[in-house]
Formats: sequence, structure tokens, C-alpha cells
Amino acid sequence: MKTTILAIAGRPGLYKLLTHANARLIVEALDETHRRFPAFERDRITSLADIVMYTEGEDKPLMEVMANLREKEQGGKVSIAYKKCPTSELHDYFAQVLPEYDRDRVHDSDIRKLLQWYDILVANGITDFEDDLQPTEGDNIKDREEKKAEAE
Repeated sequence: MKTTILAIAGRPGLYKLLTHANARLIVEALDETHRRFPAFERDRITSLADIVMYTEGEDKPLMEVMANLREKEQGGKVSIAYKKCPTSELHDYFAQVLPEYDRDRVHDSDIRKLLQWYDILVANGITDFEDDLQPTEGDNIKDREEKKAEAE
């Protein structure tokens, strides 16, 4: 089932878009509370479909990185204690998921957040990242891809 998963700056965790309203979105927390609340235009809201990871070559969409992580973990939760592990162990682990990631531009906090998001999605039964996190209309990546196709 295709859903729009959002990250909201200043709020921990991930959120599922439920509906649009006047100058706001109604979202549901993907945690144990499943609390619903409005997110306003002033909130910095990002669809996971818009996020990419820096690599040495072409940047990778987050859905591809999550799919690599799912394959490594065989569909289960992350196998390392990413909140407490040393930096070297964290980078060694992530290099197994995405070997070509840009070690200068991808920070420890980025990797920890990615692993946290992965665990949240798996806990909520969202594991078909290639389908569930595909850009939908209005997502920046889809808009850029359409413009690029038109230019060619």
C-alpha cells in the first residue's frame, strides 16, 4: 500500500500523511501512540521520497538505501546498537549497506537517524520500501525527474 511517510524537523520519529486540510496536513505518528495532529506550513516537513544519501557517484534515493538495509538485516530490525556504538563501528556497518557512501558528507547523526527510521518503518510493517517510499505527485524528486525527462 502506497503511503506518504514524512519527517518533521524538530519532532522525533516518522509520520504518515493522512489527509490535507486548509494550510496544514493531518499526520499520524508512527510510534506506539499513533497520535494524530496537524502539521502546518511553518513546520519543515520532508517526504522520505525526497531524501537522498550522498555517495561518491550519483546520490542514492533513501528507498534504495533502506532496501539494501532490509536485505542485510533479512527484513528484521537493525542488528547493532546504533545509539551507543562507536563511530568506527557505525561507519563499518553502514559501509556494508552502502559501500560507496560519501564519508565526508554523511555524518554519524545521518546514519543513526536512517537506522532509527528503518526500525520505525519495520515495526510498523512498512518493508516494501521500493513501492511504499516511491515519490508521489508533489514530491520534489518526482517533479525533478519529470522536468529532466521533458528536457531530454
